[in-house]
Amino acid sequence: MSVIDDYLDAIKSPERKELERIRSIVKEVAPDAVEAISYRIPTFKVNGQPLLYFAVFKNHLSLFPTSRPIESLKDQLKDYKISKGAIQFTLDNPLSKKLIVELLKIRLDDIKRK
Repeated sequence: MSVIDDYLDAIKSPERKELERIRSIVKEVAPDAVEAISYRIPTFKVNGQPLLYFAVFKNHLSLFPTSRPIESLKDQLKDYKISKGAIQFTLDNPLSKKLIVELLKIRLDDIKRK
């Protein structure tokens, strides 16, 4: 059982199901990513660097892939509320697997360059 399991145990379905879907995509794209809790939310790290954070909030879910992936894909994120480092979405308008994979690939490239 990982620290992310502890976080997810406190989340109700269907939000939990959505976070589990994201977790599974991350594991598929970055199988060596290490699960952790950082800033009190689930985090995946690669080479000690944050790959992706995700969390559930009262009225939305958020993905935190850092700023460059968001900036690179901002045209594809126009249906979501975004900030420099965060993407807010809902169960009614989730992020597609394709978009999550693209965000992850950009972030993995950033980590590889460091």
